[in-house]
Parts: sequence; structure tokens; C-alpha cells
Amino acid sequence: MELTNLAMFGLMRARMSWLNQRQDVLARNIANADTPEYRARDLKPLDVEKSLHGGSNFALQVKLTNPKHLEGDRPKGQFAESSVLRPFETAPAGNAVVLEEQMGKLNETQVNHSLITELYRKHLDMLKTAGRGPSG
Repeated sequence: MELTNLAMFGLMRARMSWLNQRQDVLARNIANADTPEYRARDLKPLDVEKSLHGGSNFALQVKLTNPKHLEGDRPKGQFAESSVLRPFETAPAGNAVVLEEQMGKLNETQVNHSLITELYRKHLDMLKTAGRGPSG
């Protein structure tokens, strides 16, 4: 039996992947906090219902239509990003990154990552216990 076939482990794996990619997006936001005209981005929330029923919450892949287009150097993520625009919090240079908000989101992501890691470990321990059978 493979763990990937169990729904709970599949959901935990999808959540971990989402959290890892969200951390990357938030880190880019913080790195570009002083870049003129930069807009903060975040991932669309992971849709558990779609994940359970085999649907996807994944972004469409970008297709280069001209050989002069640049692919960029950032790794291609599997989850859709959305731009967050708050005109009332935009700096005079056009930058819309609020560092306090980004740090709060990073903390939330770290706490969720720790929670999912602990859940994964507990489920593995439970399966190991069940696999040993009755002791005696």
C-alpha cells in the first residue's frame, strides 16, 4: 500500500506544496518592497473540495508565443497567483507591498507548515501502530 493512495496523505501533500509555494511568493513580495510599481501577490486559497474530488487548483502554464519572449528565472509554480491591490496603501513610487502584512502572512504560513508536518507524523505513527497488530 502506498501512502500517496490515501486521501489524507494526498491532502496533506497538496497543502504542504501550497504552503511552500506561498512562502516563495511572500518572500518575493518582501524582496520587492522597494521596487517601484510592484504589486504584492498571494496564492489563491487551496480548494480542499476540488482536491478531494480530483479537480485542480493549479495555474495554467504560460506559453511563449514569440522566440524573443523571456521565460524568467523563477521556478514555475503549480498554484495560481493573484495580485493584491490596495490603492490606499500604495507608496508614491507605486509600490503596494505592506511589510507588516507580508510578515503576518509568513508567520501564518510557518504555523500551518508546522501543523501539517505534525499531522503527517502523527498519521504515520498511527499507521505503524496499526501495522504491528495486537501485542501480546
